[in-house]
Amino acid sequence: MGGQGVTTASAIAILSANYIASRLNEHFPVLYTGRAGRVAHECILDVRPITKSSGVTVDDIAKRLMDYGFHAPTMSFPVSGTLMVEPTESEDLREIDRFIDAMISIREEIRQIENGQIAHADSPLHNAPHTAGEVAGEWNHSYTRQTAAFPTGETTMSFASRGKYWPLVGRIDGVFGDRNLVCACPPMSDYES
Repeated sequence: MGGQGVTTASAIAILSANYIASRLNEHFPVLYTGRAGRVAHECILDVRPITKSSGVTVDDIAKRLMDYGFHAPTMSFPVSGTLMVEPTESEDLREIDRFIDAMISIREEIRQIENGQIAHADSPLHNAPHTAGEVAGEWNHSYTRQTAAFPTGETTMSFASRGKYWPLVGRIDGVFGDRNLVCACPPMSDYES
């Protein structure tokens, strides 16, 4: 990349982070802004007020992003109850806008919980991610399969043509998993010569 390439990549990452922060600030408070309201190469979205008003957690939002085709941002670092969004220089504007639109859509789902239109326990957020098996199987939720699997409202074919990502596993108990690690490695004897 050279010196100029690194400088350009850094500038693009900073511009992208500020674009995201500017567009999402009215939906999710942005932490650690400077005097001019700007951020560095990352923006930290504060979910704590949302958790207080709705019960929706950073885990819920992170899992729901999978239904939109995104890997979750960093959760609860450097501040518990936040999402740290770090766009890289390789993210184009279309993809950044798609992420922002997904976050705004998720915020609207949260408002439905806050307004009592849907219970948190039976919301697309709390039950995300939605696997193909779950969507094709018996449906026990008050929201539609379309809302679960294709939250942008796109048709199945248009979303699929862009590479709809289907998580293989639904919601797991992350705390239990963190505290009860299971090694899936071959036995040590396989490494002996």
